[in-house]
Parts: sequence; structure tokens; C-alpha cells
Amino acid sequence: MTKTLKHLNAIVFDWAGTTVDHGSCAPAIVFQEIFRQRGVKVTAAQAREPMGMAKRAHIATVVAMPSVAKSWEEKYGSPCSDADIDAMYADFLPLQKKTLKDHSQLIPGVAEAIQECRALGLKIGSSTGYTHELMESVTAAAKEQGYEPDCLVCSEDAPAGRPAPYLLYEVSKQLEVYPLWSMIKVDDTPVGIEAGRNAGCWTVAITRTGNCVGLSEQEVEAISPAELQEKCQAAEERFHAAGAHIIIESVADIVEVVHEIEARMERGEMPV
Repeated sequence: MTKTLKHLNAIVFDWAGTTVDHGSCAPAIVFQEIFRQRGVKVTAAQAREPMGMAKRAHIATVVAMPSVAKSWEEKYGSPCSDADIDAMYADFLPLQKKTLKDHSQLIPGVAEAIQECRALGLKIGSSTGYTHELMESVTAAAKEQGYEPDCLVCSEDAPAGRPAPYLLYEVSKQLEVYPLWSMIKVDDTPVGIEAGRNAGCWTVAITRTGNCVGLSEQEVEAISPAELQEKCQAAEERFHAAGAHIIIESVADIVEVVHEIEARMERGEMPV
């Protein structure tokens, strides 16, 4: 395949909310459920707040939220311990694996957009806060729908998850692509964008299909355009705060962004 871009070499996509599972619904459902099973109420917003982290770290972050910590101590008479977090994480994995079977649908336009990225000569990387075991059914379903990245890096492949840059360092190694400013990181969570910035990549944030809006495709169709716009604008504010270079609604729009970043690099701009 002839490479048509002078500066960019690879693009790295997140999974839930970015390429599959419109609204990143699967993990949010399970995070709420593992707390519900323990008699502690966690709202959807609280469950989604740390999205993008490795899943045990995500649970620990939710537990540390003041209202959740208070509810836990009222229920059990003592703060949530590391052993409690380990137990919730152990429950999370099989429940998440079961839930993913129904949340592995490609987001509309993703397969076609990524094919166009390949046609430009870009290598296609992927990273996730899921484990390799959890991703088995997701990658198989994505392949059947026309999406198979060149590499998959999961939570256990790095010493720390997002916002640390290590997952992207591992993607860089597996794709044999450097420097990291020749890579674009595409993510639907602020910590994913922060990880891209920390690694020195260009960063592209996803609003409408992702976790910050948090709506399935059916839910998006059911609300008014004004309400959807309000939710997308709120997501944009979070991504601006995280340092996203470019913000779009869906990966379906990524090819135009690739050309925009390439043009900016041709003018001498860097992802600082």
C-alpha cells in the first residue's frame, strides 16, 4: 500500500464508545451493578466519571468519591478496603464478559472510516482498559463487522493505565512507529485524551458516540436535537479541559481530521 501522508504514520483508537458500543454502555451498566449487589447506590454519572481507566483503578476511584465512600461506611461500618475492591473487581470481570456479548456492535461509519485511514497508509492501533480475556468476544465481533486493528493493547500490557502514557508506548512498539507525534490518539474519555497528550501524540476526542454523552444509538434518536447538542457541548468542555487537539462527534468523521492534522504538521505545528 502506498503511503500518501508525509508526517502521520499511525492512528490509535479506543474501543467502547469510540469504535464499538455506542455510548459506552456495557462498562457503565456493570460498574453500577457490582455496587448495587453490595447495597451501595452509584449513579450513572458516578459510574462513568473515571471511564477509560483500567477497571480495578476505576472501581477504586468510584469508591473514593465522597458520597459513595459515605454510603459504603454507613452500610458496612468501615471504609471500603483493598480487599473489598479486589472482590468487586473479581465480580466485575465475569459480569462484564457476559455483558459485552450484547455490546460489541460497531458504531455506524467506523469500519468505512478506518478503511479510508488504511488507504492513506496509516497503521491502525487500538488500546483499552479492558483485559485481553474481556476483549476476546469484542475483537471477534468487530472482525465479523469489518474492523480488525493491527494491534490490541490491553490493561495488563502496561504498568499503569490511562492517563499514564504506557499503553501508547506499547502500541508504538508493536506497530514499530515513532516518534509519537506521528501518531493520533482517538478516545471518548478525558483520561484517554490526557494519556495521548502525556505520550506526545495528537489527540482527537469523540463526543456523540462516547462515554461523556453516554447514550446508546437508540437513546440518541429518541431525544431532541437541542438536548443532544447540549450534551455534546458539555462533553466538548470536558475534552477542552483535558487538552484535546480536535473534537468530533464520531470516528465516522476521522478522515477529514487526519488531513487537517497532516496540513497543520506541514505548516510546522506540533502536538504541544
